[in-house]
Amino acid sequence: MSEKPVRFGILGCANIARKVSRAINLAPNASLYAIGSRSIDKASKFASENGFPASAKVYGSYEAVVDDPDVDAVYVPLPTSLHVKWAVLAAEKKKHLLLEKPVALNVSELDVILKACESNGVQYMDATMWMHHPRTAQMREFLSDPQRFGQLKSVHSIFCYNPGPEFLTNDIRVKPDLDALGSLGDAGWYCIRAILWAADYHLPERVTALPNPEFNNSGVILSCGASLSWANGKIATFYCSFLTNLTMDITCAGTNGYLRLHDFVIPFQENVASFYEASSSRFATLSLGCEPIPSEHKVATDLPQEALMVREFARLVASIGGNGLEPEKKWAVISRKTQLVVDAVKASIERGFESVVVGN
Repeated sequence: MSEKPVRFGILGCANIARKVSRAINLAPNASLYAIGSRSIDKASKFASENGFPASAKVYGSYEAVVDDPDVDAVYVPLPTSLHVKWAVLAAEKKKHLLLEKPVALNVSELDVILKACESNGVQYMDATMWMHHPRTAQMREFLSDPQRFGQLKSVHSIFCYNPGPEFLTNDIRVKPDLDALGSLGDAGWYCIRAILWAADYHLPERVTALPNPEFNNSGVILSCGASLSWANGKIATFYCSFLTNLTMDITCAGTNGYLRLHDFVIPFQENVASFYEASSSRFATLSLGCEPIPSEHKVATDLPQEALMVREFARLVASIGGNGLEPEKKWAVISRKTQLVVDAVKASIERGFESVVVGN
């Protein structure tokens, strides 16, 4: 891998871009090179408040960032409705693409983005940060163990938070012209990704939205849930919401064991994250408890998960530029499968909670 850091340009000054700017600064193989906003004053303020070096380029447009020949990669935290335009333009300018989730309003839009990335030989990755925490790899090992966990039978995932009235009135995630998927696209994306991750990315056969989702006055989803089913009898459910106290759970049940964690989206602590596992569980005598007691595993990390994401993305980018390798395609495949399930949930809601066959 080249020792030269991958130079990032950021399109827009969204709040999440503050976190990713910090992550780029923490990643040893990446650097903050440029920021662009529709207002140069806003871009300048963002740069000064978020650790950009004095040499960073500050632009009063998104175009200027993607036109800068020294920008290697762009991070796009713009509203989902703008992703196709700017992601495609970035790819056409040979900029590698780190795209905030939800990555598109539907799989047709995502296919346009992915085609542009493939045609131009640029790396694509979505910004689902928890995928890059070392805890995730350790949990995968447990789920893949036929003795300790066995065959996956069910998954339940919850991600919800209650950000308050200001968010519910003014945030882009509740505006139909900006992020029309609402809670389904924001929080539901994480739940669906968790389910697919647990199922080793085998798509469900059918998705059925649960009754009584909640909408705002503009018709944007504020809370919803769904069940997913596979032909082999495996099932999953999820719930996502902007109206419920912060909860970030995954529970996986297998024939021989189970796994549970309570902070899968953002660990309660930045430098260590826990999960619980149990195998061959049974009730104790007189059902006065269970045995063995689930074991807690604590996984330490020197870098927060978002910096690990940036580091991995930058590693892939440098490998393409320095070693002549092709872009890693697995991230595009995983994104697309997640989007297919998001689309199916939305379609089921719109069809009166009918069971919907998941596309491909």
